[in-house]
Amino acid sequence: MVSKLITMDEAADLVQDGIRLMYGGFGGMGTPDQLIDQILDKGVRDLTLIGNDAGFSNRGIGKLITQERVKKMLTTHIGSNPQAGRQMMEGKLEVIFFPQGILVEKIRAGGVGIPAILVEPGMGVVTAKKEQLIVYAGEKYLVEPALTADVGIVYAKQADTYGNLIYEKAARNVNPLVAMAAKTTIAEVEEIVPVGELDPESIVTPGIFVDYIVLTRGGND
Repeated sequence: MVSKLITMDEAADLVQDGIRLMYGGFGGMGTPDQLIDQILDKGVRDLTLIGNDAGFSNRGIGKLITQERVKKMLTTHIGSNPQAGRQMMEGKLEVIFFPQGILVEKIRAGGVGIPAILVEPGMGVVTAKKEQLIVYAGEKYLVEPALTADVGIVYAKQADTYGNLIYEKAARNVNPLVAMAAKTTIAEVEEIVPVGELDPESIVTPGIFVDYIVLTRGGND
């Protein structure tokens, strides 16, 4: 079986200017920090980010925002990253907010091939499009499109060479859903083992959803 292992340089080359980049992580936990650093070093810009939050200004996904490489974000909050707030107020960064559960469900829908979800009005989703309002079973709902991305980057504890992934505790967060919702998925992992060595009952993301894996060089300070 051919290994999906590639270098950090090769992985960063898959992230081009102007793409939709989806990422795992929750408050910095479970974020592919080393891969993000490599993308930053490459000089990619004009990205549309899709993820739970804006991270921190000096770490992980927040670095891309601080360096003004991002033009738009679809997220749940940006409060942990002052740079994101400043750029939003200055008109440099477009931010579309969703309640966390709705954002995650939109990503999940994208991953399983559902084109949209129904959301009750007043749940924190703002829309001015009348065509997004429908009546179902006598109740009004907003039609919220599913979310997908050109590239998804996730972080996992272990992988085999086929790309089956095991996550560690809370670092799992939205990573499994991101892995399913991108056209190309890259996993940054702490340990890579031969196929057959992972406990099948512990695998969360099947390798069919993972296109490439990279070995992390260790955590950031």
